[in-house]
Amino acid sequence: MSIEIVDTLVVGAGQAGVAMSEHLSKAGVSHLVLERNRIAERWRTQRWDSLVANGPAWHDRFPGMAFPNMGPDSFPTKEAIADYFEAYAKQIDAPIRCGVDVRSVERHIGRSGFRVETSDGVIEAQNVVAATGAFQVPIVPELVSNAPDIVQMHSTQYRNPDQLAEGAVLVIGAGSSGTQIAEELLLAGRRVYLSVGPHDRPPRAYRGRDFCWWLGILGKWDAETPGPGTEHVTIAVSGARGGYTIDFRRLAGQGMTLLGRAVSFDGAALAFSEDLAQNLARGDANYMALLDEADDYVARNGIDLPEDPEARRIAPEPDCVANPILSLDLRQAGIRTVIWATGFTSDYSWLKVDIFDERGRPKHQRGVSAERGIYFLGLPWQSRRGSSFIWGVWHDAKHLADCISTQRKYDEYRPSNRSGE
Repeated sequence: MSIEIVDTLVVGAGQAGVAMSEHLSKAGVSHLVLERNRIAERWRTQRWDSLVANGPAWHDRFPGMAFPNMGPDSFPTKEAIADYFEAYAKQIDAPIRCGVDVRSVERHIGRSGFRVETSDGVIEAQNVVAATGAFQVPIVPELVSNAPDIVQMHSTQYRNPDQLAEGAVLVIGAGSSGTQIAEELLLAGRRVYLSVGPHDRPPRAYRGRDFCWWLGILGKWDAETPGPGTEHVTIAVSGARGGYTIDFRRLAGQGMTLLGRAVSFDGAALAFSEDLAQNLARGDANYMALLDEADDYVARNGIDLPEDPEARRIAPEPDCVANPILSLDLRQAGIRTVIWATGFTSDYSWLKVDIFDERGRPKHQRGVSAERGIYFLGLPWQSRRGSSFIWGVWHDAKHLADCISTQRKYDEYRPSNRSGE
């Protein structure tokens, strides 16, 4: 079997892989991108039908191309996002090979580089960039067991309300995905229960500017490390139906039942923590803090932006918060479906190198691992808060391409043979 030789192999052709290809090409580094499915496949097949981006089109894109056929303040659909990356890959002539699964990467013994086993044969590469992103393996806690009459699914399996069996629905996880799915089901006439954990709750817009703009102008996207206890806190924000600020009290007023964090199951009833009011208060505090910073920025810089007093109004406490449900018999409540919007974990089992901590997370500095020649892209907080976002991964890719290009210059250096030296 012939062995293909490449300088740099990029694994994954989502937003991270496409960005990496662009910067490697600009740096003059020959490379190949392998994708097991199609470009941006997860946007097409692991998202619900009505999903749109959480950021507006002017913000959530690469610098080299705007979203076609839509206004800058629109929120692109999932199909538009997948089409965007396909078009971008074509625009930069990215060397992407689809339908090829990477099965293992092992370091050569006694020489530099790596042997890569794929479904299409063996490749040898000096560098390997794991651009598989942050959303690889859905997390479904083994909490609700011995309940065969209740269908359980991760948010990646949800498509639309008609897909679900008749009856009430319990959504566990109140980040952007869980909240948007829960509200879609509520608007479709379903009885909906939503388990709400700790979260940040930024305004969709304030004083006429989108929250993405505020986080940028206030320097928050460039924060290099998360605050204490906030590394894995979800963000409740939505671009659905033109974009709106998520307000859990409003959802409760419309008929949704809010619950605290799910903690245990006895075969019939699911128990919930007494932390619902605390979690809502934390989200409110995060919300108000951003409004305060925005107001201060406007005042200090003399910017003419309209005041927005309505943004500070907090609705009255709904009964499900004042008198929280701590135990819910799923069958008695008519719940036939549980949707887990509980995030993802990583799977780097194909990388046979010793560069992971005890939890399986890559050990790296801005994506550069301790193993020479192995790089990571698309990780949360890889270099800053915005690293796992579309525009953020583009900037991280540039840094990695610069690192690879610089390392190649050292590899290619040969001392001169001038006499006397």
